[in-house]
Amino acid sequence: MLLTRHPVMRRFWYAVMPMASLGQGPQPFTLLGENIVLWKKTDGTPAAARDRCCHRTAKLSKGFVEGDNIVCGYHGWQYDCSGACVKIPQFTTEKIPSGARIDAYHCTEKYGYIWVALEEPLAPIPELAEETMPGYRRIDQFHEEWNCGALRFIENTFDFAHQAYVHKAMHGLNDKPQPPKGEVTRNAHGLVMHITQPVRNPDSGKAHTGISADETVRKVVMDWYMPCARRMHITYPTGLVQSIISAATPIDDTRTMVLQWSYRNDSEADVPAAAINAFDRKILDEDRDMLAFVDDDMPLDTRMNLEQHMATDMPGIHIRRALMELLAEHGETEQSRLFTARPAVPVTAQA
Repeated sequence: MLLTRHPVMRRFWYAVMPMASLGQGPQPFTLLGENIVLWKKTDGTPAAARDRCCHRTAKLSKGFVEGDNIVCGYHGWQYDCSGACVKIPQFTTEKIPSGARIDAYHCTEKYGYIWVALEEPLAPIPELAEETMPGYRRIDQFHEEWNCGALRFIENTFDFAHQAYVHKAMHGLNDKPQPPKGEVTRNAHGLVMHITQPVRNPDSGKAHTGISADETVRKVVMDWYMPCARRMHITYPTGLVQSIISAATPIDDTRTMVLQWSYRNDSEADVPAAAINAFDRKILDEDRDMLAFVDDDMPLDTRMNLEQHMATDMPGIHIRRALMELLAEHGETEQSRLFTARPAVPVTAQA
């Protein structure tokens, strides 16, 4: 599936960068192949618009902010948060043309990050109970570009079969390649999966969890927020809880901005945030190295038989089916490079 070729994908919220990034002035970002500019208004809230002045096409992210407006650094044309040009310094008595405007986008801050929807959102930004739960702290973790498709990142997080191999140096049990069966349920925001997972507990993990045994078990609740965000809620036998939030924001069809933060029901004195991030950093690096060699174009339509599946792939199959249903609901058919020059397949129930 090529996300940039589906208009419905523009109708979701995507986390793009930490709010703190705007302290350095306007910032560029590419979302679903579209160049946007983000800036901070006088009340401290963010705004987003197309990163292209309608005068001579200069990037507004190379300009500056004046009040609530973004100013082009080329000729000083000024745009408000609705995208309307409100000032042309070279004009004295002339009226600003009605066509002097740029596209503006839905933009807000939540959880310390800027979220953008290119068109009217179909669903709200995920509600994370841990953000306001007593006894939990939020730990900002990573904000980086990956060379992989956003849906491949999401699918990977629900794939417990890869852990015995990709993460054998960390928590994967290489001698137990068959993961436990998870219970998957579709819901309003996507799906939820419950699984109880035995894991290896290396020395770095012992410091991370406070568990001294070489192996432990964790109860995991995985939430998928359509299309490109997930929450991994982990409970250890000691009562320690860590919820890892990952937003896989599609820069385009081959690159993804991965933003991750987590919540823990312990304190900095118990385990420093730096130690938690160092442990999770190693796991993410293992995933990133593998996903760079996976085709970024993830086929949704299993009837094409472009990929073979096994029972442990069921969460990914549910994700594919949910996205196929979304496309059908909005009158779209899957766009993929993989379908080029292939014959049409009759519409039957997917395997």
